[in-house]
Formats: sequence, structure tokens, C-alpha cells
Amino acid sequence: MVMKAYSAEFKADAVALYLSDPSHTFEGIGKDLGISRETLRNWVRAERKRRGASGTVERARKPAPAGEVSSESVLEEENRQLKAQIRKLETEREILRKAAKYFGGRDELVSRFQFVDDHRDTVSVKWLCQILEVSRSGFYRWRAAAAARAERARADEELAVRIRGIHADSDGTYGSPRVTAELHADGVVVNHKRVERLMREHGIVGVHLRKTVRTTVPEPSATPVPDLIQRDFTASAPNTRYVGDITYLPIGDGDFLYLATVLDLHSKRLAGWSIADHMRTGLVTDALRAAASVRGAAGLDGAVFHSDNGAQYASAEFADVCRELGVTRSRGAVGTSADNAAAESFNATLKRETLQGRKRWNNAGDARAAVFRWITRYNTRRRHSTLGQICPIEHEQRSATLATAA
Repeated sequence: MVMKAYSAEFKADAVALYLSDPSHTFEGIGKDLGISRETLRNWVRAERKRRGASGTVERARKPAPAGEVSSESVLEEENRQLKAQIRKLETEREILRKAAKYFGGRDELVSRFQFVDDHRDTVSVKWLCQILEVSRSGFYRWRAAAAARAERARADEELAVRIRGIHADSDGTYGSPRVTAELHADGVVVNHKRVERLMREHGIVGVHLRKTVRTTVPEPSATPVPDLIQRDFTASAPNTRYVGDITYLPIGDGDFLYLATVLDLHSKRLAGWSIADHMRTGLVTDALRAAASVRGAAGLDGAVFHSDNGAQYASAEFADVCRELGVTRSRGAVGTSADNAAAESFNATLKRETLQGRKRWNNAGDARAAVFRWITRYNTRRRHSTLGQICPIEHEQRSATLATAA
């Protein structure tokens, strides 16, 4: 673009007009004359340099004749503009200081929009958005969606109440997967990620794994028994393949009760169990007989029972009871916990969800009551992830229905 050429008279008149009134500004006079503020400023500076301080006329006191420029007036104008800039910077610094507390651990963009909304009555939205480096149109879109956000917050609060109720009903054991399944069963359409978020935000936590103590005492002289499970902890039908184990129940001042289990690999149902203050063979044979009683007339006839190589399971007494009930024995390798992982996992879950971080029960009565209550809930109500989040007995009922229909 070709720049305009200004005559000396035009320049002198422009400088004189600027100096004629203390309220005049470079930008205001420049707009009136169709020139830039920097062009006018340069003319004023050049005139001041040309004439020197001795020949200047004070701008603030009286209008300067054409062709005369006051160096003091120029300095006063520059000083006024510098002070205005300082005031602006101080205001921006104060705004940023107030905004800092909005950015602590939350969504930064949303926090900035919230700050603008909270201060828009005292400072212009345009300026606030410039200082915080956010889009003004984005702020107005965010503000227009306030009603929808409030509705989502209300719905989240209602859902959190339901989640807390489900969590409490499970004795504080359910994590987000089982809570989500429970909500689905109640007809609530909700994504598991939303449940996870609300549980995290409200401090609702399921019970986590804790270290277990080994209770298996191998029997060196035991007659070898083949491993018929081979770490395949599944079964095509109920009452065909079982696993069992012994676990300790800590009570009082260092004492223990012991629990023997018989777990159906098809439905994950605890078909039989026994508690005693000893680890003699009678503990495991009582659990096996309890399972046979639960299964009705056929009992456990034809089923496979898998265990570790503990002395109780390797004893002649246990072998006799298995023959009596028509049970085929199976055992994993010595010292290999993975060969009986399903039974050990069940025991770990039981203690994790009944003790809930405590080291022991107060007494044997409390331990028995807690285990009995949990096992009943486990079979009839507790949702199992490998069963599609339904309980073991419901899974058996569905399997029977499908078998009848076929």
C-alpha cells in the first residue's frame, strides 16, 4: 500500500490540535485526522526535539500556537498512558490471582469458564476471556448448557444414593462391576464407567484382595492320585466336577477355626462346607457329606472332587468316604497352588469380604455367624462375574430350565 504524504502545514496543525487540550489523546486525534496514533506521536516527538525545551509551550495551561510543540505536554501524555497501562496490568494480575483457586484439580477449561461467569458483573466478559485465554463464544455455549449440567448433577446424586444402598447391602464388598449388574437387574440403564466415576467421587470402594496364609500340609507317603482337572476349572453341567480346600479363620488372640469347602465348578455354588477348631480329616469328610446331602438322592455319585495334597485329602479315611459316595478323587501337584486355584480364590474372597481389612474376629461365635451369613448370600444373592453377574443358584436354575427345554 502507498503511504500518504503529509505537508509540513498539516503536520504542524495536527501537533497543535493535539496540544490544544490536555484531554486529547494520540488515538482520538489520529482517528479524527485519519492518521495512526503512532504517526501523530512521532510528529510530536520530532517537533519537541526540533524546538527543544526552551521553546515549548505547556499543553495543559493554554493552547499552543500552530507550529509550536510542548515537550512537557508530551511527557505528561506519555506518563498518563504509562500509568493507565500499569493500572491495567495490576488489574489483570489481581484477576489471575483470584482465578488461581479455580484451577485446583478440576477440569481447567470448565474452571476458567466458571471464573468468568462468577466475575462477569464486575469485569467485562471479553476482557476476562482474553486474560484467561478462553474463547468467548465457548464461554457462552458453556453457560447456555447450565440447565443440562444441573440436571445431570441431580441425576448423578440420585444414582449415587442407589449405589451407596447396593454397596451397603453387600456389606461393603461390591465393586463397580457387581454394583452395575445390580442396577441393571433393577431396570436402571447405566454405563459401568459412570458407576465407576460416581463410586470414585463418593469414596465408595469394594473390598480388595489381601494376603493369605498357607494351610496345606503335604502327606509324603500318600498314594498318588491323578490330576483330572488340569487347571480347567469349568464344568459342562452341575454336580460333575468339584474342588475343595481348607482355609483358616482367625479369631481371638491368635486362635483359629478352620473351614473346609466343596465348590461346584459349573455354577460356583458352595455345595458343602464344614467349620471346626481342628484340621483333622473329619473336617473335610463332613464338608463332602454335606455336599452329597445338598445334591439330593443322587448325591455326588459319579462326580470328580479335586483338592491339593494336604494330609487330610491324602488320608485313607477320606478315600473311604469318596468310595462310599461314588466320588472320583483328583489332586494337583505337590506345592503347586495354581493346580487348585479355584478353591483358593473362593477362600480368599470369603475372608476378604467378611473380615474387610480386620485381622481377626472377636470370637468363634462371631466368625461362624459371619461365614454362615456370607455363604448364604454368596449362593443365593451375590453376583458372580464368571456367571454373567448372577448368583450360583440362579445359574443352576437357568441351566436346569435350558436342559428341560432341550
